[in-house]
Amino acid sequence: MEFRGTLDALLVVFAIICVSQGSRPRLEDAAPRIVEHPSDLIVSKGEPATLNCKAEGRPTPVVEWYKDGERVETDREDPRSHRMLLPSGSLFFLRIVHGRRSKPDEGVYVCVARNYLGEAVSRNASLEVAILRDDFRQTPSDVVVAAGEPAVMECIPPRGHPEPTISWKRNNVKVNDKDERITIRGGKLMISNTRKSDAGMYVCVGTNMVGEKDSDPAELVVFERPMFVRRPVNQVVLADDTVDFQCEVQGDPTPTIRWRKEEGELPRGRFEIRADNSLRLTQVKAEDEGSYTCLSENSVGKAEASGTLQVHVGPSRKYHSISFLCMCVVVRQVLEVVIACDRVKTLCWPYICAKVFRIKG
Repeated sequence: MEFRGTLDALLVVFAIICVSQGSRPRLEDAAPRIVEHPSDLIVSKGEPATLNCKAEGRPTPVVEWYKDGERVETDREDPRSHRMLLPSGSLFFLRIVHGRRSKPDEGVYVCVARNYLGEAVSRNASLEVAILRDDFRQTPSDVVVAAGEPAVMECIPPRGHPEPTISWKRNNVKVNDKDERITIRGGKLMISNTRKSDAGMYVCVGTNMVGEKDSDPAELVVFERPMFVRRPVNQVVLADDTVDFQCEVQGDPTPTIRWRKEEGELPRGRFEIRADNSLRLTQVKAEDEGSYTCLSENSVGKAEASGTLQVHVGPSRKYHSISFLCMCVVVRQVLEVVIACDRVKTLCWPYICAKVFRIKG
């Protein structure tokens, strides 16, 4: 009786197999095998996406998908679903649904292929939703430098996934980091040896697959230290003359200019600082001799340049009215006088000339 019961059980199992398969397993049938595994995806919210999966087997395996261990409902079960099971076995998302509270599409997926000979499971594939927040973690600040100095602007982009990359714009034009003076590293914009042309409004741009976010603008101001266009020069004049020391300076902000006399004061009542910043001395005297310095200064630097003054005092009043240079040459005991007009108000050999011309006071 025991044998009879066992035989009946075997007949039932055989009948079930025959009904479900129509016949016995054939030699050419094969268990499922995954030939294309799904890959990790990072997708923007609202965008379409596909998780690929391809399986082989005989008979053709039936493919199902699981997310975080739970079976995924597709359009085959619910025609309104935004997930579609493609004939190839891939899972297609018409759009990625993602919210602050509900994240139905984000997770870890596997596809499972089955036929009557068994099942095959793919490798895990994660589907992540890309994000890019609005607020920068650090916005750039205004920077003021002098031309020739380095300038650094710092920026930390909004939080995002994938992590946003950083680029910079100056006056709405992308900064060319191929310029050897410019380096962009870790969110920092570094400019060595700044030029006046580098000045402008800078914006930090955070970018990932979601899109771009611009920071608030920050201004780079490049000032120029004072630089002389015309310097005072050394001068030699006669007493009672008027003398001008030139001084022309450029810079940004516009430099202030002042004058000083080394080891003394400017001649009281006899100096004037003119509209072009030159220094004029009138009725110069021997005590005015010395070094006169033009000092220029703005908010980023200082500069100075000097010129010396020598004052020649003329002959005694007895000969002061003579405005000729006398050259006296004695040849074979004959005194000859050569008079050359040079307007320098000084006398050569005044005593000999005086005797020759019999000039009296």
